[in-house]
Amino acid sequence: MRTIRVLSLTTTDWRSFYQSQLAALGAADVEVTTLPVPGEHRARDDDVEQRTPIDYARYLPQVLREAGDDYDLVHANYGLTCPFAVAASSLPRTELPVVCTLWGGEYRDNPYASLIERFAARADEVVVPSNAMAGRVDRSCHVVPFPVDTEQFRPIPRAEARERVGWTTDERIVLFPYAPSREEKNYPLAKRVVDGLEGDVSLRTVANEPYADVPYYLNAADAVLLTSRFESGPMTIKEAVACNTPVVSRDVGFAREVLADVSNAAIADDEETLRERLAAVLETGEPADGRPQITGYGTDEMGARLRAIYERCLEQTMRV
Repeated sequence: MRTIRVLSLTTTDWRSFYQSQLAALGAADVEVTTLPVPGEHRARDDDVEQRTPIDYARYLPQVLREAGDDYDLVHANYGLTCPFAVAASSLPRTELPVVCTLWGGEYRDNPYASLIERFAARADEVVVPSNAMAGRVDRSCHVVPFPVDTEQFRPIPRAEARERVGWTTDERIVLFPYAPSREEKNYPLAKRVVDGLEGDVSLRTVANEPYADVPYYLNAADAVLLTSRFESGPMTIKEAVACNTPVVSRDVGFAREVLADVSNAAIADDEETLRERLAAVLETGEPADGRPQITGYGTDEMGARLRAIYERCLEQTMRV
């Protein structure tokens, strides 16, 4: 099995699911060079740091220059990098095939959605992380979920977890696992849901914490609440389920698929039903039991599936 050399373009190379993809590809004998977009896009507690058009203008010559090296293909991770991948593939000296992975936010409330859709249509292969996302893409695509590191995301005694994150309290805690400034995550709905509960219940948020601490936050919570307007995932659901932490979520992304057979977890959409189901979950005081459902799909499986897509892409290019 020969090594496949891939130029990977991405907007956020620090995200956990992108790092899991790199680990998966490394295990499948795929050598990846990551070229991130200059600048930063990161949600803070009360605002969002965003890139500017100048950052993307700086990115194009970087991509074209790097693509001249000895790569087998270019992989665009997130739709905004797809135009750059297609530009690199068009160079006479490269003619690299293009794989594009769409992460989920490309076609919802995105001013560049039509541009992304147009260039994704020109990719040789398109990958999405969930069936929900596949339903929003107007072309054939491969569903390749991101795996969860079940050694890192594991059940941890709540007292130990709360001590680690500094939640020295006996109150019931509901975790909103995002920065409140991320509009698509719909923090105001989460706050209304928890504010309407009876008894001593606190809503906590977490964002931009060291990734090694995230399992402790999930285990420190009595429940995780997701109120997103739209999702392709979210990975937080799988990570919480791997910790056996109860989850109450709107019916977005793969939430229903992951939580279908998990006890002490619930799906709801409107505010009143979310509150009722969250109250029922908190009332039991019991953990969920979804961990066995998460452990059957890991980095080896993801790496093998992505490598197969790369090989198919390269074979098609050779036939042409």
